[in-house]
Amino acid sequence: MLKKVSRNDERLRRHARVRTKVNGTAECPRLNVFRSNAHIHVQIIDDVAGKTLVAASSVELKLENGGNVAAAAAVGTEVAKRALAAGIENVVFDRGGYIYHGRVKAVAEAAREAGLKF
Repeated sequence: MLKKVSRNDERLRRHARVRTKVNGTAECPRLNVFRSNAHIHVQIIDDVAGKTLVAASSVELKLENGGNVAAAAAVGTEVAKRALAAGIENVVFDRGGYIYHGRVKAVAEAAREAGLKF
């Protein structure tokens, strides 16, 4: 009998496949996106040192509805501001196994408009 694989397990497999090619360094760290039903979290990570350099989330920003596109854009803008303040301009985008659409796309476009290059 076939067993249905959960959507999150499929996403994690896609993310692992992408992570073999996408690595963050001190010069060009990785901008990682995680989304849940209620919130969105973004981190800028140096994989060589194993450290999170900058982070922002809809929980931290205390947005009324953290699970919509407007909240994702606000989080993308905030993480870009923090990254530029920390001296980070260039990043590599890691969509976390999600399709580049909706909230993930809103984070990426807001971060680009706020000054990050990727």
